[in-house]
Amino acid sequence: MLSPSRLPQIAPKVAILSFAIALFGVPFGATLPAVATELREIARRGQLIVAVKDNHRPLGFTDARGNLQGLEIDIARKLAEELLGDPNAVVLRPVTNQERLRVLLSGEVDLAIANIAATRSRARIVNFSRYYYLDGTGLVTKDVLVRRLADLASSKIAVLNGSSAIARIRHELPNATLVGVDSYQQAYSLLEAGNARAFAADRSILVGWVQEYTEYKFLSTRLSGEALSIAMPKGLQHSSLYLRVNDAIARWQKSGWLQERIDYWGLPN
Repeated sequence: MLSPSRLPQIAPKVAILSFAIALFGVPFGATLPAVATELREIARRGQLIVAVKDNHRPLGFTDARGNLQGLEIDIARKLAEELLGDPNAVVLRPVTNQERLRVLLSGEVDLAIANIAATRSRARIVNFSRYYYLDGTGLVTKDVLVRRLADLASSKIAVLNGSSAIARIRHELPNATLVGVDSYQQAYSLLEAGNARAFAADRSILVGWVQEYTEYKFLSTRLSGEALSIAMPKGLQHSSLYLRVNDAIARWQKSGWLQERIDYWGLPN
């Protein structure tokens, strides 16, 4: 039987794991990573393992040659160079949105750089770095008569079902009609058919939209701010990795390297 004196030490760990199971689908019985992401283990392995996106242009996507590209891919390679002296000493593991934190919590990856906004609920179970990009809800349209947000006051606006953009648009444009869609392709078809006047989504996603469909344009208004950060495991054993990652991002911001990559990929400031 456990000594009562040990219960206060064990309870927080149980609570964190239970929260992770409920929120992110970590299998019951899974253990939080103990040494998988220690800095010395990464050095011993000679590779940094990073969860990334492969379908989110221009943050992380697969190009025509089958290679992973994007701002977050650049960051992953730059971190491999910082930690291991080689930008190619990185294993890039594509993940879905549902997998992003699960593979981190299970110790399958060292870091997750996969379009993850640093929220309070997520910060309960993982550590977040300094933000590397400030994202947020934006709008695109190809209607030449739409120049500002007020021009959409009574218009039909396409939004992804279940997205945070719904609440933003309802707050800013209470008289607009929201049309739910299940995919970006469905939103595009809706706009092309004239059944919606604009599409609201994350600005980082809409960059890729405008790059692909050049007849569309951004509205200058950003309706919210969401800090995209690198997710890392909690725990004192991971503190060295956390400090190295944060220090690297701070230096990239100061040197201008990070802004240069943001500009290169066409992300709005």
